[in-house]
Amino acid sequence: MFWHMAGLSTASPVETILDKDNFTLEELLDEDEIIQECKALNGRLISFLRERTQVKQLVQYIVQEAPEGASKQHILKFPFVACEIFTCEVDIILKALVEDGELMDLLFSFLDPEHPHSSQLAGYFSKVVVCLLLRKTTPLMNYIRDHQDVIKKLVDLIGITSIMEVLIRLIGADEHIYANCGDSMQWLEDIDILEMIVDKFSSSDSPEVHANAAETLCTITRWAPPGLASKISSPSFIGRLFRHALEESRPKSVLVNLLLVCMSLLDPKRLTSGVYYMYNRQTSYGTGATANPETVRSMLESLGDLLKLLDVSSEDHALLTTYGKLQPPLGKRRLKIIEFISVLVAVSSDVAEKELIRLGAVERILELFFQYPYNNLLHHHVERIVMSCLGSKNHHFVDHLLHECNLVGKILEAENNFTLAADESKPTVCAEGKLPPRIGNIGHLTRIANKLVQLANSDSETQKFLQENSNWVEWQTNVLLKRNTVENVFQWACGRPTTLQDQTRDSDDDDYQDRDYDVAALANNLSQAFKYGIYSNDASNEGHSSVERDDEDVYFDDESAEVVISSLRLGDSQESGGGSLFTNSNWFAFEDERIDDDHSTDPVASSSPNIEGGMDIDKRADDDAEEDEDLADAAISKPPESEQVSEADMPETIGSDKTPEWVEWRESSDSVPTSESADPSDTAQPPSIPNGELLESGAKPNDVKPDSPESSETSPPSPEEIIEPPQSAEVDEDSRRTKEGEDDTSEAAQTEEKN
Repeated sequence: MFWHMAGLSTASPVETILDKDNFTLEELLDEDEIIQECKALNGRLISFLRERTQVKQLVQYIVQEAPEGASKQHILKFPFVACEIFTCEVDIILKALVEDGELMDLLFSFLDPEHPHSSQLAGYFSKVVVCLLLRKTTPLMNYIRDHQDVIKKLVDLIGITSIMEVLIRLIGADEHIYANCGDSMQWLEDIDILEMIVDKFSSSDSPEVHANAAETLCTITRWAPPGLASKISSPSFIGRLFRHALEESRPKSVLVNLLLVCMSLLDPKRLTSGVYYMYNRQTSYGTGATANPETVRSMLESLGDLLKLLDVSSEDHALLTTYGKLQPPLGKRRLKIIEFISVLVAVSSDVAEKELIRLGAVERILELFFQYPYNNLLHHHVERIVMSCLGSKNHHFVDHLLHECNLVGKILEAENNFTLAADESKPTVCAEGKLPPRIGNIGHLTRIANKLVQLANSDSETQKFLQENSNWVEWQTNVLLKRNTVENVFQWACGRPTTLQDQTRDSDDDDYQDRDYDVAALANNLSQAFKYGIYSNDASNEGHSSVERDDEDVYFDDESAEVVISSLRLGDSQESGGGSLFTNSNWFAFEDERIDDDHSTDPVASSSPNIEGGMDIDKRADDDAEEDEDLADAAISKPPESEQVSEADMPETIGSDKTPEWVEWRESSDSVPTSESADPSDTAQPPSIPNGELLESGAKPNDVKPDSPESSETSPPSPEEIIEPPQSAEVDEDSRRTKEGEDDTSEAAQTEEKN
C-alpha cells in the first residue's frame, strides 16, 4: 500500500522470520528488507547477526566462490547482501569481526595466491576492508602489522582495481585515517612497500598491473606521509624508476606509466591539496611548493636516453588515415616523453634549462610539431613548452628558442605553405588523388606568435630581433593583426564564450564558476515573472488567474532557470520594452506598480497592458483584424454630442500607407486630467477620434470622403451602441460632498441619542 492508515500497522517480513522457532541466515538474506532493518538498528536482527556463527557465514559468502550448481541466490544475492550488512556500519557487528583473529584470517584469505579472485568478490572484499579502515582503524592496522604478509599479497594482486584501492588506503591516501590515526600507521614507512610496487614493472607484462602500480605511486607522491614521500623522491629511487623504464625488453606501457610517476613528482600542486597537505600542516614536515632540486637533477641524468626515443626515422610502421598516412605514427610513448619535458620546463629550474639547451630537446620537439600537423595532443604540449620558454627569466633559454630553434622562421614557413606537402620522406603524407588539406596547427602557431609580440613589448632584445626580420613585420601587419581582429570574440555580435575570461583556470573546476550570471537570483525573478504573467503571451486573459497559482507551480531550480535564461538570451529583448533581464536588477515590477507609473507619467492612461503609448496601430491591424476591433471597442469613449462623428466622417487611417505621428487611447473621462492639472502643451494635440486613431496633420473630420474604401474597413459604432457621456467632474464632486455631509449629520444625531 502506498498510503498510511491510522491504527493500521503491518509487521515487517524480517520480524515474521524472527518470530519463528527455527530459521536460518539464508532466509533472512533472501528477504529484501533486511538491509533497511539493519540500518534502522533492529535489535532482534542485530543480536542475531552479531553471533560468531552468523558473522563467519557472512564472511564466507564474501570471500568464497559459490559451489557448482548453486542457486542464483548463493551466487549473486547472498554475497551482495552480506557485504551490505557489513557496510551498514553497525558497530557491534564490525566489532565482532575485527576482534576475532580467526574471522580476520578468513577475511584476508581471499588474498591467497591459490584462491580464485573474481572481480565481483574482489569488490565486496574491498568494500568491507575499507569500511573497517574507516570505522575500526586501530584494530585493523594492528592486525595488519602483525601479519605483514597481507601487504605483499595486496601488491601481488595490484592488477585488480579493487585491491589497488585497498592498498592505496592502507598506505595513507585517506583523509580520515591519517588525520585521526596517524600514529598507528607509522610502521608502514619502515617496510619496503615502494620497492614491492616498483618491482611489478619488471616482473609483470600486464598493462593493467603497470597502470595500477603507477597510480598507486602517484597517490603516494601526493598524499602519503613524509617518510614515504621523501623516499619516493630520493635520487636512488628515481634512478630505479628510469632503469625499469628504459629497459628495451620491457613493454612500452612501462615507460608510459613510470613517466606519469615522474610528472607527479614534478607537479607543484601535489603538496598543496589533499590529505598530504593536512598532514604536513599538523606535523610541520614537507617541502615547499616547488620540485626538489635533487629530484630534478636525478631525472636529468636519463633525459638524453629519452630524447633518443623521439627519433622516428628508424621505424617502418605505417598507419592509414583519412587525410593520408603516418609513417610511422607518433605513438603514446613519444607523446608521453614530450609531456614529461613540458612539465620539466614548467618547473623553471636553471639546471633543467641548461640541460635542455645542451641536448637540443626543444629543437627536436619543434620538428615533431611540424612533422605531425594533425596531432592536437602533441601541439598542446609543444605550445606549453614554448610558452614556458618565452616566459622564462633565463634570457639564454629565450635566445636559444629564437636563434638555434629558428622559431620565427618555422612559423613563417608554415604560414606560407599552409597545406600538407606531398613528400614521401616526411612522417605525414597526403593521400593520393586528393587535394592536400590545410595543416591543423595554425591555431597554436597564432597563439605562439601573439606570445612573441607580447614578449617584444616588454623585452627590447626580442623586439629588436623581430623588427629586423622584414618578413615577420609584414606578416604581423597583414595577417596576424587581421586574424586577431576576426577571432576577437568580444567583438562578436552573438557574444563571447563565458569561460574566455578565465583561460588559466583548471578545466576540472566546477561548472558554476563558468556562469556570468546569478542563477539563484534570476530563478527567483523568473518565478515571480511567470507567476504574475509578465512574460505571458495573453496577459490580458491570464493576468488574474496567474496570481492565484501556488508557489510550487512557478518554482525554478538551477537547471530549469538556466534553460529559460538561455532561451531568453536568444530572444529579442528590445521588443519587450521592459529592460534587459541580465542588466537591470530591478527588471521585475508588479502590475499595480506599473499602472501607477503609467498614471503618474502619462497624461492619458493606457487601457491595455499589451499596448504601449507609442505602438504603431498599423502593425497591429496587419497582424489580426479582429483583435483590432476588440481593442477599439474597449478604447472607445463617447465625445460630447457637439463633437460626435458620423460614419461619413471617419478618417483614412487604417489601411493607409502613412503612419500616424501619435496614437492616443482613451478610457472614461475620469482618467482624463482636469484643466487644473493638465499640461498646457496638451491643448496643441490633434483631436482624437474613436478607435484610438488620429487625423493627419491639417485634416478635419469632414474632409474624409464617405465612399472611400479606407473608411469602409472600420465603421464607428451605431448610435444605439454609444453609451451616454459621463457627468462632468464638477457634478461628481458636488454629489460626493452632499453625500458626505448627510453621513456626518446622521452620525452626529446617533451620538446625541446615545449620550
